[in-house]
Amino acid sequence: MNPYRKHVSEFARLYREGRDIPLGELSSPPALHLPPDAWKVLIFSPNPGDEAIAGGLALRLMRENRMRVTNVAVTHGSDRDRRSGRLGELRKSCDYIGFDLRRTAVDGLENVNVRNREENPGDWISSVETIVEILKEHRPEIVCFPHDTDQNSVHIGTHYLMVDALERLPRSISFYTVETEFWSPMASPNLMVEQSEADAGDLVAALSCHAGEVRLNPYHLRLPAWLMDNVRRGAALVGNRGSGTDVTFAVLYRLRRWEQGRFRNVLERGRFLAASENAGLLFPLL
Repeated sequence: MNPYRKHVSEFARLYREGRDIPLGELSSPPALHLPPDAWKVLIFSPNPGDEAIAGGLALRLMRENRMRVTNVAVTHGSDRDRRSGRLGELRKSCDYIGFDLRRTAVDGLENVNVRNREENPGDWISSVETIVEILKEHRPEIVCFPHDTDQNSVHIGTHYLMVDALERLPRSISFYTVETEFWSPMASPNLMVEQSEADAGDLVAALSCHAGEVRLNPYHLRLPAWLMDNVRRGAALVGNRGSGTDVTFAVLYRLRRWEQGRFRNVLERGRFLAASENAGLLFPLL
């Protein structure tokens, strides 16, 4: 008898049973008391839902270091008829996970893609200036956004929107940058962040608040498998081969610092952050 058939069948059973769990009908965890001088983390999310998918590190920083996390909704999705509904779902997700929400525009920014950047510079610069103003308003210590080859056109567009905005900031402004991934893996991540079972479960719950989307494609139920696969990749790409392979869930990132108008490396080599470590250790200026 092949014991792995039962092992695989259990994964399939849990996935099927997960489809019967009510979407977004959850009581939020207790709210955290954040100090007035809390560090600020901004997550620039290309689409609603990305705040939960890419927010593993931000969630740990909020819970372990009492940082204030704000999700900046770059767009409200491509379907105009769904934008109001998606904004409502996004509010529920952020309320559940404990993130603040900042809109870029009433219905989000339009045409956040490389083609618009190349063909409509005036329209593009207007969106870039919106991001510049948000960065000046919040003065964050940490900024999260997708990497430059994240496959989805809005994710890639958001990357270049951010880079163009960074280049327009005064050179005196500096912060850590955390590049995220989902649609396509980074070729060279330098950070693997372990997610506890509790944190992973809360990220899935937040993602379930996007009911209109996951009802069609239950990617919230597939998130644990993605978190597990990140361990496989991260063990080979981050740090010494095999480091962190005894963990179950993780997210991969590229950590750098924007300083004096350019990116600067802050890690001499790849770093695995275990759940037993404080996430603030990644940021020496904390």
